[in-house]
Amino acid sequence: MADVSDSLINEAYLEVRDDKSDTNWLLLDYESERSDKLIVTKKGSGGLSELREALDDSKASYAYARVSYSNDKESKREKFILVVWIGPNCKVMRKAKISVHSADVKNVLRVYSIEVAAREKDDLNEDPIVIRLRKAGGASYDGV
Repeated sequence: MADVSDSLINEAYLEVRDDKSDTNWLLLDYESERSDKLIVTKKGSGGLSELREALDDSKASYAYARVSYSNDKESKREKFILVVWIGPNCKVMRKAKISVHSADVKNVLRVYSIEVAAREKDDLNEDPIVIRLRKAGGASYDGV
């Protein structure tokens, strides 16, 4: 089991969800290589491009992000995504624990529209994620 008991995780989660906050993503990393305790290591307001740069190729991490997009010039939507990051240089034993630990993380970062399994930074390009969010959003009047 992953230890997600740190109160700062819930605080950061609520901050990302708060419409009045500029913070639109958070990153959870393991406290150390041998630890199963997750802590908030970074937060930001620069969207998915900034989050992408914060990811470490040697780590497994979890991220939660608010993604804003428009269906047309009249509307703006905000949806949330959960990112499960396994960097290309992540150690085998850490990779093996991710599926079990993801369930614990989902108990804390509860509300999201889609889960993004990211193995390389390009998996967090905004356009394909917005397409997935539109499909997950129900009625679509723009042919997507």
